[in-house]
Amino acid sequence: MKSMAEFVCHLKKYRQMAGLTQEDLALKIGVRRETISRLEAGKYNPSLKLAMEISRAVRAPIEEIFVFE
Repeated sequence: MKSMAEFVCHLKKYRQMAGLTQEDLALKIGVRRETISRLEAGKYNPSLKLAMEISRAVRAPIEEIFVFE
């Protein structure tokens, strides 16, 4: 039995489509660049607030950026 759903993050694709570096996005939403790096690697599960801020910053739907299978 799995304890957590599989988490897939498509942030890198949407961040690049928005023309932002990891640093740009981090500054825009008020987090460290390492947070963006960990998110893109699928090693960090964002809070709803952070997910919404990222979604607005890269202009893409939350459910396309963060996928729980």
